Amino acid sequence: MKEQVEFKRILFWTLLFLCGTMNGIYSQKAQNVLIIYSDDQSYNTINAWGNQEIKTPNLDRLVNEGLSFRQTHVMGGHQGAVCIPSRVMMLTGRYVNRLPQDGSFIPDSLVSLPEVLRKRGYTTFHAGKWHSDKLSHDRFFSAGDNIFFGGMHFEKDGGQFHPHVYHYNGSGVYPKDGGWKSDTFSTRLYTDAAIRFLESSQAKEKPFFCYLALTSPHDPRTPPPAFANFYDPEKISLPPNFLPEHPFDNGDLRVRDEMLIPHPRTPGAVKEQIALYYAMVSELDAQVGRVLDVLEKNGMRENTLIVFAGDNGLAVGQHGLLGKQSLYEHSIRVPMIFAGPSIPVNKQTNAFVYLSDITPTILDWLNIRAPSTVEAKSLLPVINDQKATVRRDIYNVYGHWSRSIKSADGYKLIVYNVNGVPTTQLFNLNKDPWETKNLAGDPAQRTRITRLKHLLKQEMQATHDDLDIDLPNWGRKPAQKASGS
Repeated sequence: MKEQVEFKRILFWTLLFLCGTMNGIYSQKAQNVLIIYSDDQSYNTINAWGNQEIKTPNLDRLVNEGLSFRQTHVMGGHQGAVCIPSRVMMLTGRYVNRLPQDGSFIPDSLVSLPEVLRKRGYTTFHAGKWHSDKLSHDRFFSAGDNIFFGGMHFEKDGGQFHPHVYHYNGSGVYPKDGGWKSDTFSTRLYTDAAIRFLESSQAKEKPFFCYLALTSPHDPRTPPPAFANFYDPEKISLPPNFLPEHPFDNGDLRVRDEMLIPHPRTPGAVKEQIALYYAMVSELDAQVGRVLDVLEKNGMRENTLIVFAGDNGLAVGQHGLLGKQSLYEHSIRVPMIFAGPSIPVNKQTNAFVYLSDITPTILDWLNIRAPSTVEAKSLLPVINDQKATVRRDIYNVYGHWSRSIKSADGYKLIVYNVNGVPTTQLFNLNKDPWETKNLAGDPAQRTRITRLKHLLKQEMQATHDDLDIDLPNWGRKPAQKASGS
C-alpha cells in the first residue's frame, strides 16, 4: 500500500513536470514575432479593404485571418524621407519629435523592441532596408542577411533589379566598398533571406523576432516582367481629388518625389503612375504570400504573431502631388494588419492608432514590460474590443511649416506657414474623405477651427513639438531639400 502511494506521488510530480515542460516549450514557440514593413504603401491599396482595381490576394488573406487597423497613421517627419522616423518610431515606440536627427541616428538610450527581445534570448533577424546608423543595427539584431543600407534603390546604383546589399556582419562593420550588387529583384531578394531564416535551425530552436523591411512600392516604379503589364492605365480610375497642380505652396512642391513626372500633371501620366504603383504592390503581395506559405509549411502560423504595415503613404497624383511630403490622408494613413495567436479573425477597427503603437502592443502581447523610453500606446484594448479606443485624436507633423489634427468627430485641420504665408485647411472627412472641399473660409466653421487649433497645440505640447503656431512666422523652409526617399 505504501509503495502504491509513493508510486502515485512520483507519477503525479513526473506528469506535472512534463506538462510544465511542454507548456514551456509551447509558450516559447508561441512567442515568435514577424513584422513585414512595406515602403510608401498608402492605406487604400488592399483589395479586401475596398479597392477593387488592385489585386492583393495575400494581403486579403491576412485581412481575412486577422485584425485590420483601418485608421493607422505615421506621425510624420521633419524632412522628405519620412520613412526614416517611421521605421524608428515603429521599432522603438518613440514619437517623432524626440528622435535624434529624425531617426537617422538611434542613441543607446533609446531602447528598441528587438533589443528587449534579444536580451530575453530571442534571435532577432533583419532583412531588407535599414535607413538609420549601422551601430544601432548591430545593437538591434543578432542575425540577418541581404541588408540594404539606404533609403531607396536609385536607378544609377542599380535600381530595384540590382540592389546593393550586405550579409550580416557580427562586428557591425559595413564598409561602403563592401557588400555586393545582386541580380535579384529587391523585394524577392529580401524575402528570400527571410525565408531562409524561417526555415533554418535558428528559427526553430528558440523564439525569433523577424523584421522583413521591404523597399516596394517605393520608386523607381519598375515592376519585374511578370507584373510589368499587370494593370492597364486606361482601366485605372483617376482619384476624385486629382489636380494638375497643388493649389498653393505647401512647403515642398519641388522635392525629388514631385519631379518624377512633369508639371502640370495630366490624367494620362497619373494613371500610368498608379498602374505601375499597383503593380509594385501586387509583386510585394506575392512575396508576402511566399512568407505565409513557409510559416504554414513549417507549422509556425499558429505560433507566430504577424504584423504587416506600411511606413508611410503616397499621393500618386492626388491633390496635384506625387510624394508623401504632405499631411493629407493619402500620405499619413497606411495599412496595418495583426494576425496570429489570440488576434481576432476577419475583424476591423477604426480606432485611431500610430505605427509607433506596434512596439508597446507586441511587448504587451508577450507580457513584457515596455522600456521607459516608449511613448506610444499598447493596442491590446483594441485587439480585445474592436470598438475600444486608445486616443481621441491624431496629430501629424511635416517639416517645420505644417501641422494637422484629426478629431474623433471626423474633422481635420491642417495649418501651414510657408515663407510667412499662412494657410488653413479644414475638411469634414465624414462627408469628404478625399479632402476636396476646404471649409476653412466658411464663417460657420470659425468656432470649430478655434477649438481644433487649441487641440492641436495641446497635442504639440504633449508630443514635445517646440513650434509656436501662434507666432506670425512660425514656419520656415529647410536649408536643404531631403531626397524624399
